[in-house]
Amino acid sequence: MTVNPAQELPPVTAEVAAGALDLLPARLRKRVDSALAKVPGWPVEPLPDGVRIRVDEETSVTLRTTGGIVADAADAVCGCLLAPACLHRAAVLSAAPLAERAAETAETAETAETETGTGAEEEAEETGEDAPDPAEEVVPLTPAQSAALDALRAAATAVLVTGVSGAGAVHRAELLHAAHSGRLAGLPLPAAAAVRIARRLGEARSEDPAFRLPELSAELAGLLDLLRRPAEAVAPVRRAYRPTRPLRLYGLFTEPVVTASGYAGATAYGVTPDGVLHTVSDIAPGRPERALQAAGAPVPGGCALPLREWGAGGAVILTGPTVSPDGRIGGGARSRSVRAEGARWDEPPLDGLWRLPPAEQLSRALGWLAEPAETRRVGGDLLFLTGTVTEGGFRVDGGPVLRLLAPDERAELAYSENLRLLASRPGMGLRLIARAVADRPGGVQALAGLWTGHEGEPVRADLGLRRLNRSHLPPADGRTAAPRGDSAPPGLPVELELLRRAVDRAVAGGRAVTAASADGELPRRLRAVGLSTGAECARALVESAADRRHDALGRLLPADPDAFAEAWLTASVYASAAARSLLPAAWSARLPSTDAPDGRRTESVRIPSDQV
Repeated sequence: MTVNPAQELPPVTAEVAAGALDLLPARLRKRVDSALAKVPGWPVEPLPDGVRIRVDEETSVTLRTTGGIVADAADAVCGCLLAPACLHRAAVLSAAPLAERAAETAETAETAETETGTGAEEEAEETGEDAPDPAEEVVPLTPAQSAALDALRAAATAVLVTGVSGAGAVHRAELLHAAHSGRLAGLPLPAAAAVRIARRLGEARSEDPAFRLPELSAELAGLLDLLRRPAEAVAPVRRAYRPTRPLRLYGLFTEPVVTASGYAGATAYGVTPDGVLHTVSDIAPGRPERALQAAGAPVPGGCALPLREWGAGGAVILTGPTVSPDGRIGGGARSRSVRAEGARWDEPPLDGLWRLPPAEQLSRALGWLAEPAETRRVGGDLLFLTGTVTEGGFRVDGGPVLRLLAPDERAELAYSENLRLLASRPGMGLRLIARAVADRPGGVQALAGLWTGHEGEPVRADLGLRRLNRSHLPPADGRTAAPRGDSAPPGLPVELELLRRAVDRAVAGGRAVTAASADGELPRRLRAVGLSTGAECARALVESAADRRHDALGRLLPADPDAFAEAWLTASVYASAAARSLLPAAWSARLPSTDAPDGRRTESVRIPSDQV
């Protein structure tokens, strides 16, 4: 039995992947990218404890796994004479997905119970005061931390200057090395961000359909911005699970999870009586099919209620639960759970989620997306909308028309098929749980919905797990005619969208493409609509990309990568902040700017002064 290596290679830790390239001599390191192109043609044979990749009749690479991942360099063995400093081993390890650590992913639910607080947190609990915010403290850096920050900055800048089109295995390895050094030096946040960037570069190289350039652009901006704030960079990731008081959780919905690093499972969202969101997850190494299996896993604590059934309207009472500061519930040994009476979406406490105006929900979600991934509270990007299905998407009551996007288009998940089916019933009332997408202002990712079905009964469905058919929908007759007079999908000013595209284009092609594509038109257009700060950002980006000065003797001076990275980061931060400022106003039909005396619109984008 042989399968596609892109689907069956087990996840590899960042240290193992980077170390494989370190062993190569310089002459072979230059050939890694060409060897990577051959890996998809090498058949993979499953083994009881790993896989074997057949390079040819005489050579094979064997990967042994522990807990589903290749965690040690000794677990990757090649049969050729040059091993372990061989091209086969390095190419296979570079092609494999990067393994995720519990502190690096928002979906992994590892439990690390902590009975009592420590340090400042414990003292704050005793006195009733809040623990000091690490971002507000002046933290002296150790030499190791300073060196790690410099290495992370250099690796990220090199990727930006080269662009995705030129970033090969060596650039990816430098990122992974810098991430490893940062983790050892006590810099978990930037180290995790560097691993995510390396993972997305791997997706781009393998032409993975899951790769999206705006997401990589956002990750690069987040890392470079974090590196400018040492106090935040050295802040610990507070993801420890602590025992807490008993919780009553009303199930909201269940979401399948499939990560680029070879993990799959399900996450169920629940709400406490006071309206606070929590999640229970079952995530482990596996293919997309595991997401469907995990949805049947029970809620921790001995309760026989599966995650899918709990999320579909059930309720549980947890005693002795362990909860992380961001709202994830662990499976501690002392935790117990029993069934309870659930609630409908139109009953307390769930109905309160739909009461907040959509524009305020969007503003909150966009702010959440701007936070570091490791510090976000669960559910901060969710939108709770009520409206009507239209021929073009979904019309929010009293608001805009939105496109409904599939969070994951894999055939194993039901999103795409279900959304096509819902679109066949324009005029149907729909209560929706969706996720905001920062770079898709006119659309939202549809996660779960509630509507009136064929026989007048309510249908509540997790759109990624439950495959719908026409019997779940109301009849397609005159009662569901498409509503008239729909407003257009909300969007950003075209000039701001052009700036966002210029930022992403720089990531795709690097400094050379940015310099070659400069024509001076974008700054003029931004200034013409009153976005003067955006015009200066666009101008600085172009000038830093094209700046190649000469010395007194006429010799070309080396390019300044740091200046280009700084100009790009400024433009990226501005574009994101402008979108967060203007888009909620578009949802609420309020003008985001006022008119100047000459008829032009003046800028009213609110951006923190320390971010530009």
